[in-house]
Amino acid sequence: MSKDSLSLPAFRPPPMAAELEAELGTLTPITTRRPLRQLAIVCVGSLLYGALLLAVLSLRVDATELPVAWMIGGAVAWFLGFVVPCYLALVPAAGSMLSRQRYAIAAALTAAGFFVAMGWMIHPSGPSSVQYGLERFVQGHWCLEIGLATALVPVILGAVFLRGALPVGSRWIAASLGAGGGSLGGLVLHFHCRITDPWHTGIIHAGVVTVAALLSAALVPRATDVR
Repeated sequence: MSKDSLSLPAFRPPPMAAELEAELGTLTPITTRRPLRQLAIVCVGSLLYGALLLAVLSLRVDATELPVAWMIGGAVAWFLGFVVPCYLALVPAAGSMLSRQRYAIAAALTAAGFFVAMGWMIHPSGPSSVQYGLERFVQGHWCLEIGLATALVPVILGAVFLRGALPVGSRWIAASLGAGGGSLGGLVLHFHCRITDPWHTGIIHAGVVTVAALLSAALVPRATDVR
């Protein structure tokens, strides 16, 4: 048997379907994600929104009676609690397209625990401050509502930018985004609310971070996951 008799006939692929060829002809290039630019938009837009809310709500009347170091230090802590989780949720590691899931989880848990501890242990007050205590604890629920309303903008902006970009771990990344938004809510409350007892600052103010993270984890993946 000759070598030529064993050779197979050349394979010819079937012609492309007309519908597929027409669909390929309509494809256009898309713009790739720019994570740092998106982070900047989230941060600037959210801070402007928070400043607008604060202007509507007014500054706390006891601000000038409290230690300057506490007002500045507390604001820096809340600001970092906002920026760091948002950064880890939106910006992947260098050379990778995947989110920093482990770091994002750690940042969300750290923020939630840190602000509870800070609210319980550090709560200076002045003559114009208010003490609710455990007896009127429930009456401070409006601070939780203000904090969650503040968290809406960073969570929504982040969800828009992350749509289709999270193949795995979207729920944890959403929780990190929610924790960042909740910290922004805490920053607004830091400059607005004059209730200074530890029940209020340690549970209500700090609780905004945890509640926003849980709500974001439950709801945001429905918007970010492309099915």
